[in-house]
Amino acid sequence: MAWRVAVDRSRCMGSGICTALAPSAFALDGERSRPLSEETAPDEALLDAADSCPAGAVTVTEDGRVLGPRD
Repeated sequence: MAWRVAVDRSRCMGSGICTALAPSAFALDGERSRPLSEETAPDEALLDAADSCPAGAVTVTEDGRVLGPRD
């Protein structure tokens, strides 16, 4: 099952933590992060990126359910 990745660009502060933890999934676009793809294969690095985002701007979901580091 694919995971969906989103970045709330209005909340993103451009710290780059998500790009450092999951460089195959995120890129900085100007001063804000963006997912490289809306859907991706499950990867624990995505959950780490979401959990580590200081602005809480990264969300990972599966079938509409928000995933966290323990899911």
